[in-house]
Amino acid sequence: MAILAVNAGSSSLKFSLHPLEGGRVQPHALSGCVQGLEPGGSPRMDWKYQGEKRQETLAVPEDGAVFVAALRRLRALVQSLESVGITAVAHRVVHGGGVYTESVRVTDEVLQRLSRFNSLAPLHQPHNLEGIRQFSAAFPDVPQIACFDTAFHAGMPEVDYAFALPRELRDAGVRRYGFHGLSYQYIMSVLQRQTLRANGRVVMAHLGNGASLCACRDGVSMSTTMGFSALDGLVMGTRSGSLDAGLLLYLLEQGWAHAQLEKLLYKQSGLLGVSGFSADMRRLREEVAQGGERSADARRAIDLFTHRVVRETGGMLACLGGLDVLAFSGGIGENDVVLREQVCVRLAWLGIRMDWQRNREADGKAAHAIHAPDSAVEIWVIPTDEGRVAAREAAALLSVVA
Repeated sequence: MAILAVNAGSSSLKFSLHPLEGGRVQPHALSGCVQGLEPGGSPRMDWKYQGEKRQETLAVPEDGAVFVAALRRLRALVQSLESVGITAVAHRVVHGGGVYTESVRVTDEVLQRLSRFNSLAPLHQPHNLEGIRQFSAAFPDVPQIACFDTAFHAGMPEVDYAFALPRELRDAGVRRYGFHGLSYQYIMSVLQRQTLRANGRVVMAHLGNGASLCACRDGVSMSTTMGFSALDGLVMGTRSGSLDAGLLLYLLEQGWAHAQLEKLLYKQSGLLGVSGFSADMRRLREEVAQGGERSADARRAIDLFTHRVVRETGGMLACLGGLDVLAFSGGIGENDVVLREQVCVRLAWLGIRMDWQRNREADGKAAHAIHAPDSAVEIWVIPTDEGRVAAREAAALLSVVA
């Protein structure tokens, strides 16, 4: 018995297979990603099984249905490597709105209600839901479970999720929701096993192509930087982060259409927009190190990203009244040694003291404490595992775990 956890995007499909042993969801035995699933793409599957990495190019069917071809190959791969039955497919779904605050078994009615949130997360929600439809067809007798990034933040105080807008808009669901919830749920579960301070004042930083912060007390989300949509808060790979709403009014007055604004805010801004050439922090660091002609723009993007992390951390601290634990996660948070150093140096006034050697030894593969013995705040690097959280949610919902 195993649960297949998936994250369907616009051009990729991430997957991990989690065995059920002794009534508990285990770490993934198989994990990977299929890329190039956009129309006209060249699909490639990268996967890892018991530490061994493989890569293969998938044949594109005559009808061009590359996602269907990817599912067929994934199903065949699972059957060939694991003598298990798939108990459920657990899907990461970005937005549950105010309707779904817990994971749910997907029905046609659920899909219809979730589609109402497509415009709130256009980079993710439509593709998440299409993934559910395709997996339902590929695994017709297997329950499909939707697990929501917004659910972790459902208990935030009203003063944090409410906007200063008329009541009719509030009643229509216009509020802050928060995202990256599956990641934060996993990070918190690891912290609670690692340190007694985890139920104190914790700030978690999920820093990657999508980036946000979350402030927790007693393991419960109290505030987060993302809001009504996945645009708010920190600078991201291609997303702008927080903007003055007046800027959008100005662009509308200048003749910008909805499609132009959406493309600007979601796909042309962030690290890519500021640097002018890349949304990849690693590429930007390389450019700065090499002193190339674009190094000044690369540094400007890095500095802005770092500054916003520090500035928004201050807001999280104000909500918590102090800080006991700071945890880094996400592609940048787990792997960018310099970013962690820069953030902690600027937060040294809190009594944060980093162990520089331990920071350099953190490899993004296991939970790693990087604070010095005399630090007033614990600092952790926690590699996230959203798939395992989704698998746990599915198992609990279907009561296959005691």
